[in-house]
Order: sequence, then C-alpha cells, then structure tokens
Amino acid sequence: MREVQVALGERSYPILIGEDVFKDPRFLDLVRNRMVAVVTDETVGALYSASVVAQISSCAARVLPVQLTIGESTKNWDNVNAIVTQLLDARFDRHSVIVALGGGVVGDVAGFAAAVYQRGIQFVQAPTTLLSMVDSSVGGKTGINHPLGKNMIGAFYQPQMVLMNLPFLRSLPAREVSAGLAEIIKHGAIADADYLDQVRQSMEELRGLDMEVLAKVIARSCEIKSEIVAADEREAGVRAHLNFGHTFGHAIEAGMGYGQWLHGEAVGAGMIMAADLSRRLKLLTDADFEMLKAVIVDAGLPTSGPQGAQWTPEHYLNLMSVDKKAEQGTPKFILLDGIGSAVFRRVPEAPVKETLVACTQN
Repeated sequence: MREVQVALGERSYPILIGEDVFKDPRFLDLVRNRMVAVVTDETVGALYSASVVAQISSCAARVLPVQLTIGESTKNWDNVNAIVTQLLDARFDRHSVIVALGGGVVGDVAGFAAAVYQRGIQFVQAPTTLLSMVDSSVGGKTGINHPLGKNMIGAFYQPQMVLMNLPFLRSLPAREVSAGLAEIIKHGAIADADYLDQVRQSMEELRGLDMEVLAKVIARSCEIKSEIVAADEREAGVRAHLNFGHTFGHAIEAGMGYGQWLHGEAVGAGMIMAADLSRRLKLLTDADFEMLKAVIVDAGLPTSGPQGAQWTPEHYLNLMSVDKKAEQGTPKFILLDGIGSAVFRRVPEAPVKETLVACTQN
C-alpha cells in the first residue's frame, strides 16, 4: 500500500494506492453504522459493484447501489437529479456517505451530488480508471458539463479519502490506459522533468499494466497534483498549471461532442498544441518539443486535432472562448517554460492561429 496525503488543514485526506483498499480501517470507520450510496455506471457496476457493496455492508447501516447510464455526453443535471432522487427516496440524511465507484465522469457527478445534497454530505472517491486515479479523483473538483462548455457547472468539494484499487485497472481497454497516461505525462511536463523521463523509460511497462511500476508512477503523479492543490485549492493561481493542454483539449471535446474523443486523447493533442505554442513564443526548445511529442506518441495518444473542414482556427478560438480560464471571452494558455516548468500567459491571436494550423489535420 502506498499513501499520499492531500494537505488542506482540516480538509486533509489520504490517497490510498494498492490492493484491498476497501479493507482499510479508516474507510470502514467512515462508513460504519451509516447509510452509504455506491454510485457507479453500468460497466463498472457489472464488474465491481457487488464486491464493493458486500465489503461496505459488513459495517454500514445500509448500502444503496445507484447505477447510472453515464458517459461524458451524460455528465449533466439529469444524472445529478437521478442520484439525489434515489437518496431522497431512501431517506438518506446529512450523516450519509456517497462512494463514487467509477471513472472520472462518475466521480465528478457523484461528487457534485454529494456537494449539493442537503448542502453537503461526505463522499469517497474510488476511481476505477487510470485517468481518474491520476486526475479527477484528486483535488476536489466536482461538476457537470454544459452544451457550451466542459465542466462549467460545479463545486470545489473535497472527498474524505481516495481509494485506488489497482486491480481494477486490469479490465481497462488499451485506449483507456493511453488516455490515463496523458495526465501522467502532463504532470511531468509541468512539474518534474526527471519524472517525465522516468515515465518515458517505463512506457512499455505502464501500457502493459505492470502493477509495481504503475503504483510508483501513480503515487508520484498524485504527489505532484496534491502539492499543487495544497498550494492553491480553488485555482486562483498555480493550480491552473494542471490545465496544460486542456484549453485546446476541451475545445476538441466540446466541438466533437462529448465522448467522441476520450478526455486523455484530447489532452494528448492539446499538449502538443500548447507545446508548439510555447516553442513559437521561444519558451520551449525544439529538442524539448520533440521529446515531449515522442512520449505522447509512445503512449498511443493523438498528436494533432480532429479532421474536417470545420476545424478552422476561428472555430477553435470560438470554442476556447468558453474555457474557464478565459477572461471576457479571451482564452489564456498554460505554456511550458522548459520541461518541468509551466507558466500562465495571455497570447496574441496570431501565434495561436499558427499553432492551430500546424497541429490540426486537414
């Protein structure tokens, strides 16, 4: 078992990484004699819900399985309302607990439901994908999408703990593993050049789901994210660095329709675009750009935007104007000032358009 602490004073919590994490005494004490809702989707529910519910039932007052039909395209009010309705029907009170068992969408929606149900009840993140383990389950961002923008409705609401049961990863298709590697690569790119090199050298083992290597790499990614979250919980400053590649990536997701590209795939292409823009602004060397691109290729991720005549620079800019980092409709970008160092910059439109032309397939 590896453990990483998210240091947020009274809201601090552990991230537990390993096997049999649901048997940890801290988790069992949290759910003991309480009403617990285990929120999941159809795929994860069929694989893991029964075993998790059985473990929680050993000490909880009641366990309510809540299974949603969910995906990035249904990360919306309807699913939040579905959770809340079932909690109300079951007479869940303010001492109840939600366990979000699934990928990033389940975690975001269930976490948001926990934030708003009776003005806030406790919840636990139990991510089942590599992407959600190293990204959305850590840091307290919860929320849903709007047709005009990704994650535009939500709340900062920290979990009581994060339980990362590594054997869950064995059921992932290769495409989902690659999507998770995008966020791992991002952490190295913005904060730790040596870690990025370690990821590069371990890529075969990571894609092959070597559990020992995965545990080490996931723990370091969680350390990087936890340190940034502890310094800037509500994204007033340095936490924005975690969005490297996301301004471009979110535009791809919104423009394609949520779910057509996996989040990590869009971030992979988005990192190439952000790195290309960094190079055009003389912040990143050609050698570092090519190295980052090679790591993204090795991870099995796309390195250019979607095909189609509609994907003009103007279309991208319109989509990016709805990004949460935009100010008065003008996008700002997380760029690389060398590998391992991120900066937040307002950029003139001309080099952004040059990057979009260079990095979008026609």
